[in-house]
Amino acid sequence: MLSEQIFKEMIVKNEKKIILMIMDGVGGLPMKDGKTELEYASTPNLDKLAKKSCMGLTNPVAIGVTPGSGPAHLAVFGYDPVKHEIGRGVLEALGIGLHLTSNDLPARANFATKDDNDIILDRRAGRIPTEKNIELCKKLSEKIKKIDDVEVIIKPGREHRFVVVFRGEGLEGPLADADPQKEGLKIKYAEAENPKAKKSAKIVNKFIDMVSEVLKDEKPANTCLLRGISKVPSVPVMSELFGLTPAAIATYPMYKGLARLVGMEVLDAGETIEDEIKTLKQNYKKFDFFYVHIKKTDSYGEDGNFDNKVKIIEEVDKFIPDILGLRPDVFVITGDHSTPALLSGHSWHPNPFLLKSDYIRPDKAERFTESECLKGSLGQFYSVDAMPLMLANALKLKKFGA
Repeated sequence: MLSEQIFKEMIVKNEKKIILMIMDGVGGLPMKDGKTELEYASTPNLDKLAKKSCMGLTNPVAIGVTPGSGPAHLAVFGYDPVKHEIGRGVLEALGIGLHLTSNDLPARANFATKDDNDIILDRRAGRIPTEKNIELCKKLSEKIKKIDDVEVIIKPGREHRFVVVFRGEGLEGPLADADPQKEGLKIKYAEAENPKAKKSAKIVNKFIDMVSEVLKDEKPANTCLLRGISKVPSVPVMSELFGLTPAAIATYPMYKGLARLVGMEVLDAGETIEDEIKTLKQNYKKFDFFYVHIKKTDSYGEDGNFDNKVKIIEEVDKFIPDILGLRPDVFVITGDHSTPALLSGHSWHPNPFLLKSDYIRPDKAERFTESECLKGSLGQFYSVDAMPLMLANALKLKKFGA
């Protein structure tokens, strides 16, 4: 990829508009009738669009590497995900509107279910309702205000997710996740990844034990798992790096946080896909780059729910004419990573990628699917190169060299 400095020197500012729709985890594997979720879904509008677009497959970090949502999104936004490694705790905290300081160590937390032997039975506590989440966070906040000399800030997210921020002197990161990553294993405590983070690990692990004690009589949420425990990094914003005036339309805190971190204005998008498209229409004249995030393709993939993931893809398809009616100069549909229902989790498989503009050689594909994208003229490329493609097709890049 080009260096950040070269990007800055090549940028051309104009009025052309880019819409990037990320259908989180949309890539799948054959599971039902030998088809992936995209192949099984009825998507007449996406298929019609595929005939007028160029397509390919993207690798978020490296071939064979399964990415988290943070690095996978950063890559699509044009940032080197290895250079700009960001903990999910930072993203979640920013996503719910918390202002982080240099003394803060945020973590993304899940309410979870454990048995009497500290075996994790459900990493998401049955995806408890957000209302229950709020109740539990209030209970924890009343009982856990400070650990040693460190202030503890607890804020609810959505469903089973919440944010905890440890605020105090001498806190360093990163820490290895306090999450066994699958059910049937014992509670895993955080571990310092460098000697300076030992104090942080001690505080975090005390917190986990205190949460388990406070919630011991609760069902199903009687403990917690912590991930992405690290400090706030320094990341150049998109207006500076790419000359864009960017906006984000997302419903989940983490994705709002990621957008804020790279300088996007986060728009109030409601709760549904229909709400998100309505927000896009209402704000279309104000910005030249829109990131539209579709979450449930990933959620149902993680749940192993093939049919519901298909339904979300079909719901998105219904709104494609509304988006095209705005006449964006560049329209991209892709995933941040693949989340096949077959695996019930993120995977290393390349992501389907579609780009429509006035300056392409259309592939005239039959459908927007993984197999059709594999045949596409863009081939397989790294997600970090998606941004140069979008900028070039919006005529926002100067010629390089004489």
